[in-house]
Amino acid sequence: MNEEIQKQDNEISLIDLFVVLWRWKIMIITITLLAAIGVAVYSFISIKLPPEKSFLPNVYTPKALMLIDDKSSSGSLSSLLSSSGMGGLVSLAGVNIPSGSSYSKLATFLVGTNSMLDSLVDEFDIIKRYKIETYPKTSSRGIFKGRLKADVDTKSGVFTISFTDIDPVFARDVVNYCTVYLGKRFDELGLDKNKIEKENLEVNIANTFQEIQQLEEESRKLERSVTSVSSTGRLPVITTDMNRISLELTTKRQVYTQLKVQYELLKVSMASEKPIFQILEMAEIPEKKSGPSRAKICIIVTFAAAFFATFFAFILNAIADIKNDPEAMKKLKGTNEK
Repeated sequence: MNEEIQKQDNEISLIDLFVVLWRWKIMIITITLLAAIGVAVYSFISIKLPPEKSFLPNVYTPKALMLIDDKSSSGSLSSLLSSSGMGGLVSLAGVNIPSGSSYSKLATFLVGTNSMLDSLVDEFDIIKRYKIETYPKTSSRGIFKGRLKADVDTKSGVFTISFTDIDPVFARDVVNYCTVYLGKRFDELGLDKNKIEKENLEVNIANTFQEIQQLEEESRKLERSVTSVSSTGRLPVITTDMNRISLELTTKRQVYTQLKVQYELLKVSMASEKPIFQILEMAEIPEKKSGPSRAKICIIVTFAAAFFATFFAFILNAIADIKNDPEAMKKLKGTNEK
């Protein structure tokens, strides 16, 4: 018996709901249609307006891909940061270097530093580009914060830098500049020891080769002067200079040979090892926008309007029921009189 009563109550409540919706169907449909048409017109106008004037412009997000080797321990990373002067900056920023830290995390931190943001501001003349007058340093940095992002895929180890802007060419240039800047910062921090050693060897080889050429030129000059000074009695002095130069030449050639051997061995070693920082792919000008999704916005606004209209219909129906209920009106009047 109780179950039958409950079923009847449920049927009545469902019927009551349907009656309310049917009673206010014109209002619900009208509000929903107006919202759908309004958001559609809004989206259409935003496409037609120039990006810098549009209230909903297309934005583009180019990306650059890098491969960062995270095999080194956190201890070596901490010592390198301390020796390079970055340790104090990291501490001031409230970032600790715990166990399990990686070069990828360091790269993520570097992307958000003020030094990189200020470098971007100077490179692209942001203050003039956006006509910033108040708080130029803070405001110009804010142009990049939130839109410049760094992300690491822990499975593949691929590090991504992206930037979102209404100008796809400007966005591409920003990402590529950040990629090159990050590579230079890794070099300055001395994280890739093989690369630094290779560059030092190249400099030493070039300097040694130049010194050998100078000594050879001096030796040729002394040989030419032997015949002209044989009668003046300066021959012993010239002979001494020639012996000295010959000894220096022999020494420099031996040094040059050793440097070349070290250089070739290092090249072989580097060929079999993965460097810490590698640029896999520079950013390109994106052909497709990354946002906004106007179709999704239209759907969300339409459903939201339908929900609001339905909720408003139940409120209006409740108010109408109260007005038609004498007892409820008496209670309200009594409350007002009190």
